[in-house]
Amino acid sequence: MPSQNSKALNKVLIVSLIPYFLERSNFWFKENLPHIIKSSKTQLFWQNNILFIERNQSIQISKLLRKLDELGYEKVFKAENPGEFSQRGGIVDVFPINSEFAVRLEFLGSKVENIKKLGSPIPYNEDKEKEFLKKKLRRQKIFSDLKDIKPGDYLVHLDHGVGKFLKKEKLAFSNPDLKTKEYKEYYLLEYAQGDKLYVPLGLERKLSRYIGFTTPKISRLGTNLWQKQKRKVKEEAERIARELLSLYSKKEISRRKPYFVKDELEKEIEEGFPYNLTPDQIAALKDIEKDLQNTKPMDRVICGDVGFGKTEIALRVAVKAVINGYQVAFLSPTTILANQHYETFKKRLEKTPFMIALLSRLQKKREIKKITEKVKKGKIDILIGTHKILSSKLQFKNLQLLIIDDEQKFGVQQKEKLRKLNPSLDVLSLSATPIPRTLYLSLSSLKNISFIKTPPLGRKGVRTYVLPFQKKIVKNAIENELQRRGQIYYLHNKIETIEDCRSKIEALNTGAKIEVLHARLKEEKIIKIMADFQNQKINLLLTTTIIENGLDLPNVNTLIVDDARRLGLSQAYQIRGRIGRANIQSFSYFLYPKNKKLTSLAKERLAALKKAEKIGSGYKIALRDLELRGAGNVLGKEQSGNINKVGLNLYCQMLSQAIEKMRK
Repeated sequence: MPSQNSKALNKVLIVSLIPYFLERSNFWFKENLPHIIKSSKTQLFWQNNILFIERNQSIQISKLLRKLDELGYEKVFKAENPGEFSQRGGIVDVFPINSEFAVRLEFLGSKVENIKKLGSPIPYNEDKEKEFLKKKLRRQKIFSDLKDIKPGDYLVHLDHGVGKFLKKEKLAFSNPDLKTKEYKEYYLLEYAQGDKLYVPLGLERKLSRYIGFTTPKISRLGTNLWQKQKRKVKEEAERIARELLSLYSKKEISRRKPYFVKDELEKEIEEGFPYNLTPDQIAALKDIEKDLQNTKPMDRVICGDVGFGKTEIALRVAVKAVINGYQVAFLSPTTILANQHYETFKKRLEKTPFMIALLSRLQKKREIKKITEKVKKGKIDILIGTHKILSSKLQFKNLQLLIIDDEQKFGVQQKEKLRKLNPSLDVLSLSATPIPRTLYLSLSSLKNISFIKTPPLGRKGVRTYVLPFQKKIVKNAIENELQRRGQIYYLHNKIETIEDCRSKIEALNTGAKIEVLHARLKEEKIIKIMADFQNQKINLLLTTTIIENGLDLPNVNTLIVDDARRLGLSQAYQIRGRIGRANIQSFSYFLYPKNKKLTSLAKERLAALKKAEKIGSGYKIALRDLELRGAGNVLGKEQSGNINKVGLNLYCQMLSQAIEKMRK
């Protein structure tokens, strides 16, 4: 908090929170002040991005506050850190990002009567403060995704709190110099008692969607209630940050040797990939490269839709680990998916000296024992498998990288089991719809997250229909897919009645070759059925949610779910992701019984699924699923009240900032 030991100043320069200025030292601003002032008289960039205040200058407080808002400064109860400002009556405190101290502007009417330097008890480190602000800007960018926003949605403004979005509106302004009118577009938000707030387009980073577990309380504009509330939540976030840092302390202090840079074999394997990487895949690989060059162990989540190339990233990282002399464990939730990954890795790496093995319940005891011995001696480089990888009987010689596919299928204790044996273990988690706990930790900076939002070239969204069940719809959907020589998943999630369902499909006389798949079949039978389906000996697979995890069959482009009421949102999204893996239009039908009323929660889930037709929506689905499910014990019940006050997005930003501050 700024102290009252103040020193009078004649002028102060305040610059906007943009990367251009954060890259420059405070000395640069002092040295170039005359040039900056001169440029601001003629150049639009400087006019828009600086505020120069002199003692005895005439300026209305409301205009000053609006300009600070436009420069990206956050309104708080007390200005304590760079990039913050506060107001009490005719006093405005602001901490410019180009300064080592806060300043106080004292007004008399519309005149700046005094400018005072405010000392700070917190030691100022310019490099750390600016790095902190850069991270804050990046976090705000993640949270300020306002695509598909619609009237009635709740938004959180960083300075003014929760409001209801009404519409986008253009307003006209007179330009006295040019004698013309200029039009600017704004987000219009409504607050209590009809108060309105216009937020200019381009300042989206001050806005985020409200995700909470109750209808938010909206207050009036122009009061200190929001700043006080935000301060209390920040203090609580700092307490939680200390607890989380303590919990993750072993991981925080663990170190290992940096991985060495790319060699020729690694380049050859990359060149063997038959497709071009998407920009997001390239960015994710750069993030991982940076992690591995560090001495701190990697803990990164790759969040990308099904079919967006997460497996290719995992393969390249596994190769890098092996080349660096380490063993790799690749953990999959099901035997089917483990088997598919094994075949993919074996095919891609067949020309390398790498030893790859599969460990699952399919193998006989003698084979498992043989693999276990090889792993212990370091003769297996990459071990792909199910939960068996976590067996206490299995010992690695030099395990350094753990890859977890569909991480939402594993409990916290399961995921931490191998890290307890080796705190410096590198962990790479793959997910289309990360579980709320992972999402929460990722957004609050305890885990790093890379997003793959760019679909592979030519990939189309799955056209989704939510309808009452009718035989005619089912028959037409099956016949249309068979007519183009495609295949179908038919999901019936009750093993007890699945054979009756088969009879009903056969009675439709579509000519489909049907086979039934569910978890109670022997694993050898499951693998056989999937192989036949992959080889197109079967064209309709009547199945339970066993198909949820990671199957990649590009010829399957129709999904029929005969009772979608009981599917969770993330689960339904994952299942829909089993189709649409090729560059042709795919179709999904989420049906529900005509004679049974949908619950309000089921309606919301199916509406969210329909809305998320666009490819690359997995991250949004995870957030929406979290909102629909409520806090529960995922975030801790004691935190649900704080989350409801400011929304999950802003709460995670606060928690992330608290953690970063404690790390400084």
